[in-house]
Amino acid sequence: MRVAASDNNNGYGFTFNGNFKLGVGETDVTPDSLVNVCNTTAFYSSPLGFKNPSTGKALSFSTTFVFSILPEKNPYNYQSHGISFLIAPSNNIPGSSTPPAHIIAVELYMFNSVGVDVVNINRSTPAGYFENENGEFKKLTIASGEPIQAWVDYDSVRKKLNVSLAPINTNQPNLPLLSIDIDISSIVSDQMYVGFYSTSQSSNILGWSFQLSGKAQLDLSNLDYFSKGKHTKKKKIIVISTVSAVAVVSVLLIFLVIFLWVKRKAKFSEILEDWEVQYRAHRFSYKDLFKATKGFRENELLGRGGFGQVYGGVLPNSNTQVAVKRISQKSKQGMREFIAEIATIGSLRHPNLVRLLGYCRRKGELFLVYDFMPNASLDKFLFCKSEKDTLNWSQRFKIIGDVASGLTYLHEEWVAVVVHRDIKASNVLLDGKLNGKLGDFGLARCYKHHGNGPQTTNIAGTLGYIAPELARYGKPTTGTDVFAFGAFCLEVACGRKPVERRAEPGEVILVDWVLECSKKGEILKAADPKLKNKFEAGEMELVLKLGLLCSHPVAEFRPKMSQVLKYLKGYDSLPEDSDTLWTQEHWVEINDSNMSLSHHLTSQLQDSVASLTITELFTSKGR
Repeated sequence: MRVAASDNNNGYGFTFNGNFKLGVGETDVTPDSLVNVCNTTAFYSSPLGFKNPSTGKALSFSTTFVFSILPEKNPYNYQSHGISFLIAPSNNIPGSSTPPAHIIAVELYMFNSVGVDVVNINRSTPAGYFENENGEFKKLTIASGEPIQAWVDYDSVRKKLNVSLAPINTNQPNLPLLSIDIDISSIVSDQMYVGFYSTSQSSNILGWSFQLSGKAQLDLSNLDYFSKGKHTKKKKIIVISTVSAVAVVSVLLIFLVIFLWVKRKAKFSEILEDWEVQYRAHRFSYKDLFKATKGFRENELLGRGGFGQVYGGVLPNSNTQVAVKRISQKSKQGMREFIAEIATIGSLRHPNLVRLLGYCRRKGELFLVYDFMPNASLDKFLFCKSEKDTLNWSQRFKIIGDVASGLTYLHEEWVAVVVHRDIKASNVLLDGKLNGKLGDFGLARCYKHHGNGPQTTNIAGTLGYIAPELARYGKPTTGTDVFAFGAFCLEVACGRKPVERRAEPGEVILVDWVLECSKKGEILKAADPKLKNKFEAGEMELVLKLGLLCSHPVAEFRPKMSQVLKYLKGYDSLPEDSDTLWTQEHWVEINDSNMSLSHHLTSQLQDSVASLTITELFTSKGR
């Protein structure tokens, strides 16, 4: 065992160029500078100063080590976690009274998972690494017996803990396997021990370097494990140094270069069929989207739901911020029609619509590219726990008008009629000035002439926003959009979703409760309590009654969106008898439709892009 220690301007550090065993039931050979409390642990002999004496803040640290774990003969032993790198106030971990709140553990599980356990943070991810060349994720087998190098780095300025793995003789990945935002100043003490703990039968640390306030470095060529057989390799080099061998190697190198080039091209290869040529203007390259989202890395994830994941990014050529929705789609049925819809809807231009910029498809996946909205979706403001973060009434009233304006454009003002089919608060996005923009056109359908309905009979949408006739016949119309808009109005005004299973009896269905309050002359009682009665009573009453009118079970009683916009702008007044339009017979109709909705969905779903996502929407995953 070769040990080197340093104490310089960059901080204190040490390096072990050798190996020591850690294993249950093993007889350990412990270097002089290590202390074994039992045969499962090995700590550096002296505690290290982890805090800046003048500020009391934790210092940055870096460590790297090479380990190997032999496979277990008994597969049930894989429940043991393998090896853990520890930072602890004591070097007597097993059976000690050291509180977990003061231990930082990076765990390398034998069932091929890597985890970080710090106070209330317990994060894990599959073992592997991201290639520096193209960001592709490669899996690693922890208990393979092969040497693997690990890096654990903490940045005290950015307050970020990063963990990386890689095969031996591979550079440290630029993209860490795990990255956690955490300030360890309250976790570490002034003096802390560093070392390892293992519960596997046979674990080896082949080399280890640690550095405070600096970067740990480990020279792999000096490790005992890699020093064996160097003399034999020299002899082999002499044998193959003939002219004929050089020629063979040259040919192999040429083939290798060609192979790597083809492999790299295949990584970004895309499907482009003949019928897609006409939609080329709306198509993005996968390579650009990969670069924009930094390889669809976890840090760029904006949200996930029934339709897939949404990532933020910046297009490399134009520096335009975009949101990229990644949808898994293995079926080809209806893809031509779906791309045609994207091309058509991509031509929509209105200040209250999120632009669908285009698409990309590759290896069974579909990517939709939208304008980026910095304030995300409306539901995050409506249903936030903190009252101070919720929207005030004037902001909500304006957003309702924004959505009504966008829907009027879709239904009555564009060259074709577009039925959105999924209007709800989570699909209303907010720009930097909190202007409402209707987004997510993944289910939208358009038809060329006003007065003709779309031909699709797939039920699409979200429970609570689906009109009775859509549940019964499966045919979307502008009237079914108006019904969903009514549910949206009540959602915004009342601060709760259309169906709230945990609500009091009589309040589970939002429209039932608002109608009951209206009949009693107490409609303002339904207003969102987070507003604390700070709203304009006339506007609130207008929105609640308009929501009831638009949510009427009979489509003929619902107004068009252009009329809705007139009500909201004060150009026309609501019908005085709008409440009395609701009768007991209408309630029987809507309840019967809702009871048969689940069965109807099962029989109507087809193998298409839209129908693939509907079943997930009705399991309350949301988007």
